[in-house]
Amino acid sequence: MEFDKAAGGEKAKAPYHHGDLRSALLRSAEAELIESGIEGFSLRAVAKRAGVSHAAPAHHFTDTTGLLTALAEIAFHRFVATQRAAMADAEKHPPAQLAASGLGYIRFALANPALFRLIFSSDRLNFQDPGLHTAAREGFELLVSLVHQTTGSNPWTDETARRNVDAAWATAHGLADLLISGRLTDLAALPKDRHDAAILAIIERSVLMP
Repeated sequence: MEFDKAAGGEKAKAPYHHGDLRSALLRSAEAELIESGIEGFSLRAVAKRAGVSHAAPAHHFTDTTGLLTALAEIAFHRFVATQRAAMADAEKHPPAQLAASGLGYIRFALANPALFRLIFSSDRLNFQDPGLHTAAREGFELLVSLVHQTTGSNPWTDETARRNVDAAWATAHGLADLLISGRLTDLAALPKDRHDAAILAIIERSVLMP
């Protein structure tokens, strides 16, 4: 289930129409995660933000893990969509598409640091949940497909190609983590066009591309 991105830290109650309480709770959950972080996240705080009873989130999601898992499913869909948007603007040959997916990866992290931390760092998610499992696998399979197209070798069966998947993932994730942690200050200070070009250059330099 998709919804418009919540405004970070907004205290106003999330309005909802009859029958749309689940979406309202997910919007409030994202806003609460942005403001309080995973450590301070609670069903009670989400309910208060949404303007509903304390029991409402548990009715729809059972517990905190259930709510965060549903939010992570949406985050993964948004994550993949951001990658595909970057790919749509890139040249269509495989190496450029692979690099662009990495750029989209980093764009998602910079725009959604709380969700990025949730889907890649939190131990409070249930990856056995079918919705989250499918959403997370979509992102990984996109990377595998792009490496396959770029190298000509199938990562599911070829060990070297699988290491190329690892290298591409580690490069994009490492850059994203350093940027949202404020570590790559020289890169972060660049204007958008040079910033994106620098990221693409790093990805292309770090990943084996014939």
